Amino acid sequence: MIKGSTRLVAIIGTPIAQVKSPENFNRAFAEMDRDHAMIAMDISSEAVAGFVELARRWDNLDGFVVTIPHKQAVAALADDVTSRVKALGAANVVRREQDGRLVADMVDGLGYLAALQNNGFEPAGKKALLVGSGGAGSAIAYSLCEAGVAELAISEIDVARGEQLAARLREDFPGANISTVCGDIGNYDLVANATPLGMKASDPLPIGRLHIEALKDTALVTDVVTSPEMTPFLEAAKARGLKIQTGPEMARAQLGLLGRHMGVL
Repeated sequence: MIKGSTRLVAIIGTPIAQVKSPENFNRAFAEMDRDHAMIAMDISSEAVAGFVELARRWDNLDGFVVTIPHKQAVAALADDVTSRVKALGAANVVRREQDGRLVADMVDGLGYLAALQNNGFEPAGKKALLVGSGGAGSAIAYSLCEAGVAELAISEIDVARGEQLAARLREDFPGANISTVCGDIGNYDLVANATPLGMKASDPLPIGRLHIEALKDTALVTDVVTSPEMTPFLEAAKARGLKIQTGPEMARAQLGLLGRHMGVL
């Protein structure tokens, strides 16, 4: 129960109804008998700057999580940012200091890696295909390169954005083969959908069914979409007999990372 004494954290994005963080955080708070609560806030892109200004003055707010499409905007508005945010230009969690300063970090990629490890997948030396290079996609790409992937192909409908991410990764990780050309899809050990495709029933698949059929039998197929848990993309991969990783698995894996940055877990 939220009381006058309750310390709050928030999650902002639009749409917001599909996010799993409030139930995950509030369950954790209840289990720990903490007088904390997370609330979900559907904030339009035009209202993000106003929300950030409000957060600086919201004295019983300890921080907030950021989901699509606000990760780049919040990174630019925060008072202090980590090296990951500087490298990626995106943030997904913000801590509010006692003086109102907002400190941003980006842990999407770390949460994704933790989920991979939970599924017994080791990225080092592997070949990966990433679909989408927005906030989550760029963080996942960076963390995969930090973890030592041998090859990373980036598929991005916004060609300039994909090329920009690839150039940054080549500079920071000269030992990895970074490309924006997918090549033979049968070569990949890991395929990651880091786009919102799959949130709506009418969405196309991130990669076509023929491409899914062409994946190697040992490939791991992953998605960042949290609702539905089993996206059409994951359903197709599972029907093909491939191992999958869901968006909620990633969300649960990064719960502690988000909570620690905000100082509430």
